[in-house]
This record gives sequence, C-alpha cells and structure tokens, in this order.
Amino acid sequence: MSRRLRLKQISRIAILLACTALALCSDFAQAQKVDLAFGVSGLTAPSADSASGDHQPASLSGGTYPGFSGDVLFWHNLGIGGEIFWRATQADSYQQTPGLNFRPVFFDFDAVYSPKLATHTYLDLDGGIGAISNRFYCSGCGNGYNTNYTSDKHFMVDVGGGIKFYVKGGFFVRPEARLYYATNNNLFSSGRFARAGLSIGYTLGGH
Repeated sequence: MSRRLRLKQISRIAILLACTALALCSDFAQAQKVDLAFGVSGLTAPSADSASGDHQPASLSGGTYPGFSGDVLFWHNLGIGGEIFWRATQADSYQQTPGLNFRPVFFDFDAVYSPKLATHTYLDLDGGIGAISNRFYCSGCGNGYNTNYTSDKHFMVDVGGGIKFYVKGGFFVRPEARLYYATNNNLFSSGRFARAGLSIGYTLGGH
C-alpha cells in the first residue's frame, strides 16, 4: 500500500509540474514579440585620402545597401536580433584597378532593447558582434567553391538604434542608424563605417 501511495503521489507531482511548465511556456510564448523587416540604407566611411598606417587608400563609402533584420523580444522589452546587409551592386575598380570590383557584405547578432515611447511608437536600441566580408571580383578570383570572387573577412562590433512607428496594425516603418567597427580592415581606409536608412516591417505578437 505504501508503495502504491508513493507512486500516486509521484504521479500527481509529475502532472502538477507538467501543467506548471505548460502554463509557463504558454505565458512565455504569449509575451514574445517578433519583428521582421526589410530595409534600404546608405553607407559612409572615412575617405580614401584619410588612410594611414597599414590601411589602403580605398573607402567603403557609397552604394545602396538592401538588407533583412529581425528580433525577438521576450523579457521586459529585452531580446535578441540580427541583420544582414550587402551592397546592391559591385563597386567599380578597387584602388582604380580595372576589372577588380568589390562588394561588402556584413551581418551581426545583437542584444535588443525596445521600450515604448508613445502610442504606436517604440525605440529600438541594438548592440552586438558580427563580421564583414569584403568580396573582390575578377576573372582570376575564386575561393575554391566555383565562385568568381575572393573574400576578406573581419570580426566586427556594432551599436545603434532606430524609432519604430506603427502605421497600421503590426506594420511599421523604422528610420535607423548603426555604427560599425571591423578589426584589421586594412584593405580600406578605416575599420569604422556607418549605415543609415529606413526599414519596413511587421510585428508578430502585437505591440
């Protein structure tokens, strides 16, 4: 009898714990907010003339950068997110070398803080780490995977933010700006560059 009683008690405890876990998971899922967005930006960086030391006289400035971003908020307006942006077209003639074009691609993973400022208006603050890949295109380039480019990759940190305006339901527009620093980015004038632009997105889970 005592063994049977212990089994019943253990079963009841297991059921109670399972129900509690399901309730907590349900509350957590309901508290989540997911943002998905597409944006277009411009990039600015120190000029080629400002290069010093081991840095080459070439600038990352110019071009149009489309990209995707997303984040998940799960606790007191805090969450995680990421983005990837790339130059829409190849930049002509790296250091005025005919036939040697380049295209930067960069991505990062961030901590996100998004408090409410006013009705239908939220602040987005981001900061994290990532990488930049400077892709150089030429007839003799390749990285061993049947591509026509070679890539110069560097570790990167970033910080920035934007203001999210909800225009209808979960749809929002977000003016945004971000500062980046890539270590040992010596093929260009500096490891510092900045992105500014506008993203259009949608929030899942209400706002």
